[in-house]
Amino acid sequence: MSAPFIQANTNGRLHPADEPSIAPLNRGFLYGDAIYEVWRTYGGVVFAWEEHWRRLERSAQALYFSLPMSAEKILGEIRRTVAAFRQASSYPGDVYIRLQISRGTGPIGLDPALAERPEFVLLVQPNLELTSEKLRDGLRLSVATALRRNPIECQNPAWKTGNYLNNLLCLREAKARGADEVIILNLAGEVTEAAVSNVAFVSSEGAVITPPTSAGILGGITRGLLLVKIAADAGVTMREGTVRPADFPRMQECFLLSTTKDVVPVSAIDDVAFKVGPDTVSRRLKAAFAEYAVAYAASHPGQKV
Repeated sequence: MSAPFIQANTNGRLHPADEPSIAPLNRGFLYGDAIYEVWRTYGGVVFAWEEHWRRLERSAQALYFSLPMSAEKILGEIRRTVAAFRQASSYPGDVYIRLQISRGTGPIGLDPALAERPEFVLLVQPNLELTSEKLRDGLRLSVATALRRNPIECQNPAWKTGNYLNNLLCLREAKARGADEVIILNLAGEVTEAAVSNVAFVSSEGAVITPPTSAGILGGITRGLLLVKIAADAGVTMREGTVRPADFPRMQECFLLSTTKDVVPVSAIDDVAFKVGPDTVSRRLKAAFAEYAVAYAASHPGQKV
């Protein structure tokens, strides 16, 4: 099975993503000195544009560098890139959009002052939805034991940076045990998140519990929308709370939260099984999120790409 076509845009130049485009001295390549964001479209409209942009600004501020363009100009570059993608691939559906911004290029050395100016790369490809089988059966997760989540006092997981080695190695461990995804613990033994998704649980009382940002997690956009609005509108109580592996047997359900796949059911974490299927809180939240996304697209025609 061939990989899907990916359209790239490097500093305004459109090209296929398999064509080299950055200099070997790019600091994102050399040191992971970069930040990024991922959006997806619903009905051709970029979803939660402002929420993602604000998080991008916070990440840039944390790394002490400026964004190369305004939000309006970047949205224009996204439109160009999506149009080129559709022309090259003839793909009509919703797309995945990744924007990576590095501090730039310059002489070899860690000193950030060596960078000349920020640079960007945009990537556009089909947004891969959750398969009907995974929606029905759920994902299998495994707790990483060899490594823990890097703590807030070091490289804060709230910063969406080009440094993902911690997540990658934890995911590798879980995959080696046959799992689809990983659960990463912090140094206190508390649940943080999966490799690229937030996580939530449904308690025996039917309330949704998701680890707090103080545990050391990315402040996910999907997680935030559910916490602030969508869950309550769907009649579901949702709150932040500390979760440890010893709590898993007392939970009815587990699910992941991400921009590209919204609410993803989990059938098991190692030997602990969870309820999946149509008659679940996670399925109700997934339906509520879909309704919210459709309404959002209808009310934001200016973000159509």
